[in-house]
Amino acid sequence: MNSEAHPFYQKFSLNLISIAILCVALIYGGDLFMPLLCSVLLATLLLPVTNFLLRKKIPKVLSIIIPLLLSIILGAGIIYLLSAQVISFMEDLPALKERFNEVGLSFQKWFRESTDMTIRKQNVYVKQAVDNLKEKAPQIAGVTVGSITGILTYLFLLPIYTFLILYYRSLIKKFLVSIFKNGSEDNVREILTQSTTISQQFITGLMIETVIVFTLNTIGFLILGIQYAVFLALLAALLNLIPYVGMLTANILCMTITLVTSNSTSDVLWVGAILAVVQILDNNVMMPLIVGNKVRINALVTIIGVLIGGMLCGIPGMFLAIPTIAVIKVICDKVNDLKPWGELLGDGIPNESSTKRKIAKKVV
Repeated sequence: MNSEAHPFYQKFSLNLISIAILCVALIYGGDLFMPLLCSVLLATLLLPVTNFLLRKKIPKVLSIIIPLLLSIILGAGIIYLLSAQVISFMEDLPALKERFNEVGLSFQKWFRESTDMTIRKQNVYVKQAVDNLKEKAPQIAGVTVGSITGILTYLFLLPIYTFLILYYRSLIKKFLVSIFKNGSEDNVREILTQSTTISQQFITGLMIETVIVFTLNTIGFLILGIQYAVFLALLAALLNLIPYVGMLTANILCMTITLVTSNSTSDVLWVGAILAVVQILDNNVMMPLIVGNKVRINALVTIIGVLIGGMLCGIPGMFLAIPTIAVIKVICDKVNDLKPWGELLGDGIPNESSTKRKIAKKVV
């Protein structure tokens, strides 16, 4: 039946139902889908290397295992670097705790002078907050154990899924093309090709961008002479992978740690200034130059998508939000009934005067 025969409200309702089904599937099947989606991204990133090795007459299994092992070694190196910095930070916790108490006391005195609230009354409120936190400690511990279990699951399943996706990629592509027997096979192939290109360009650009952000942060923090410069720079660069929300979190954490570890309050402001300058360069120079114009998603959809991804699947969902939306936009742009959704996701703002002329022509 021709899709034009269906009324608008029916097509719109089916679209909303499809979105709701996907959200429910992600909520209850996140432990299954998130490692699988991350593996698809990693497989897409490794695909050019695998194809290069295949052209050199290297066996298929080795052509997959070699880049996969290299990526595992690279990931292990990043984890080791971060772990070494975290261990160094944890060793200084007793001194940091004492410094934190000094800063807290100074803040209490300032707050008392500003609001006339006595330090004793402030301590009562702090004690109540600590007691509430203690009541939730078992729940927090359960979440922590669940997070550690999830990380171990990712580390175990990610290379297995990636290997199998690369090994059976021809079969998967053939299946996706074969299920469309209504003359849309060429369109499906084009969607798969564009989705692969966008994912490769996005992930590769994101990795290069992360290295540059880490380097700039490190140089700025070392010039400033603050403690844990490399740790804070790496933390900010990794959090920057999460659009908007991650950089805000990085600013708060880095400035708080600097406040506790530094004797000068101006260092805190300089840390915020360095992160702000790097973020401005990242958003206006590095991101457009490195990632390019392939991922053309407007800022509103990006923020909403990241927040929804976090609500549905946590941090992995926030990280996967942008490439997922980019792929969805490719699909919407290629399907006539979904083109309005593709325009909504894109960053192109229609010219108001040209829109009025089009409406006037239709009226005439």
